Formats: sequence, structure tokens, C-alpha cells
Amino acid sequence: MHKKVILTALLSVLFVSVATGASMLTSREQLGKILFQEKDFSLNGTQSCQTCHHHVAGYADPTNDRDPYASVVSVGDDGYSLGGRNAPSAAYAGYSPILHLAGDGQYYGGLFWDGRATGSDLGDPLAEQAQGPPLNPVEMNMPSKEAVVEVVRNSSYVSLFLRVFGADALDDTDKAYDDISRAIAAYERCVEVQKFSLRFDRELLRDKEIDGMALFAENCARCHSMEDTTGEGPLFTNYGYANIGIPVNPLLSENPVDLGLGGFLNDSAQNGKFKIPTLRNVAMTAPYGHNGYFATLREIIQFKNTRDIGQWDTPEVQTNMNTADLGDLGLSDEQVDDITAFLMALTDARQSR
Repeated sequence: MHKKVILTALLSVLFVSVATGASMLTSREQLGKILFQEKDFSLNGTQSCQTCHHHVAGYADPTNDRDPYASVVSVGDDGYSLGGRNAPSAAYAGYSPILHLAGDGQYYGGLFWDGRATGSDLGDPLAEQAQGPPLNPVEMNMPSKEAVVEVVRNSSYVSLFLRVFGADALDDTDKAYDDISRAIAAYERCVEVQKFSLRFDRELLRDKEIDGMALFAENCARCHSMEDTTGEGPLFTNYGYANIGIPVNPLLSENPVDLGLGGFLNDSAQNGKFKIPTLRNVAMTAPYGHNGYFATLREIIQFKNTRDIGQWDTPEVQTNMNTADLGDLGLSDEQVDDITAFLMALTDARQSR
């Protein structure tokens, strides 16, 4: 009898907990979560956005995170096609502004490693980014926007979609596809994904992490800004682009030279530059760099410390390299460890390993 009472109580607590979590999301965010997890947005019904952007890996690819030495890019819906770049985290990406050329002559904003989700079409780079994978032949491989929208028309959640976007929301394919991406972006911006619950946010860093934070502020914060532009905590990025001199990943050596932002803009002055990522939950998103060249955080920190004086492979793109604040930082092994400890602490609560 007592066991039955205890079980009933536990189930009640679980139900309340789940219901409370769901109630934190707006209707648009809840719809976006459903769409984010929709595997029928892939040709063979094997992949959703969540497949390559899962919370257990800080909203990056958990397959890569489990074995960053051997798995550096995501596998497509067909089970064998490989993307050309490491899947970045989808969390905190919504703060990136529309791609623009600033007064300092540098580009900022946009999404994807090369900035091609500029935000100029929908006014939102995050929504534009969500439109890419379903139609990408080496990712989710859907034949058309119409095929994606038809999934929603025939779904169990179609009434929620119509309630959020209007009774005629599925009549026009282009508009419906835009609304699908806007809903996904709404979910990616919600409190379930963007928790702002680091120990850094709560001022609970340990001594070694505090030492690392001071070193980080001195050596890394020009690109990975510690300025709090959100009102809830810094994002550890300036939304810009840089060529830090990453070599070709041997696992991707058959790919053509990746010019990054320069390839998208057809501008040689931007060749080799890639999006500077947020460092929130960075400990969960191995491997590192646009091509996954670095399997561990310590390795990429040491690369930035010793690129110009260490035994590193030749950079893939040797023009436009950042030389102002990396390459020969003069950090000791202990200082590299301290910065690593600080970055390892930038993990949201309930996402720790």
C-alpha cells in the first residue's frame, strides 16, 4: 500500500514537472520544438534538426562530441553523406545580427560558419539558417519546400500551426516554409535552450576558473567578447569572422579548400574567415573549429597560444590570418590549463556531464 502511495506521489511530481516545463513555452515556441524534432522533414525520416543539434551536446552534434577524434562532421539522412563542416551549437545563436559590414571594415552577424544565412530575407539569420538543412542534399535531402510543408499539412500538430500562424497559413508554400523556420527559431531562442544558467552567471566560479577568466579576458575577449549585451550574461562572441589559421583536417582532406566568408561573398579579402562562435556550453560541443580539426578544448587553446612557434600543420588558407592576438601568446602550460578550466565552467545548469 505504501509503495502504491509513493509511486502515485512520484508520478504526480513528474507530471507537474513536465507540465510546468511545457507551460514555460509559448504556443509558437512549443510548435517550434515539435518542428525542431520532426524527422519527417528528412527524405528517409531519419533526421530532425535535433539530430545534429541536441541538448546533450550543447545543441551541437552528439555523435561528433562522443568521438571528436574520428567523427568531425554530421552524417546525412541517407546514412553515408557527410557535410563539409562541423555542426555548431544552435543555442544562443539567435543573438547574431543581420550580416553587415561595420565601420572597422569587418563583417559581423549572419549564421552558418560562412555567414550565408544573412538575415536579409526574413530579417532573422536564425530563421534563415533553419531553412537550409531540410533542402540540403547531403543533410536532410528533402526535394522541395512543398514536400516539407506537406509534412505539416498531414501532421497531428497542424491545428497548432494554424492557431499560431492563421487559418490560411498553409495555403502558400513559400509563406508556410518561412513560418516553419520562424517557429523553429522561436524555440531555439526560448528559455529551454537559452538558459543563462552558467556558474559564471551565478558568480560561482572556483579559484582556478577565476584565474582562467582573468587570462581569458586578457588574451581572448577581443573576439570572444565578455560584454553583457543581452542583460542576462555575455555570449563570448563579437558575432564577427576570423581566420585563425586552422589547418586542413586530414579526415576531410578530399574536400576543396574552404574559403569561408570569402567564398560566400566572393571577396578574397574575407577568404579563410569563419564565424566566431559563442563559448556558452563549449565544453559539450567537441570537436572545435569549422572543420573539427581540434578534438579538445585544450588543444585549440594551445594552438592559439603557439600557432606561430609550435609544430602545427600549414593553415588551410594562409591569407587574411588573424595575427593581432594569437599565435605567440606566451602562456605557460598551467595558464593554458586555467583558461581550459574557465571554458569548461561555461556549461548551463542541468547540462553538465
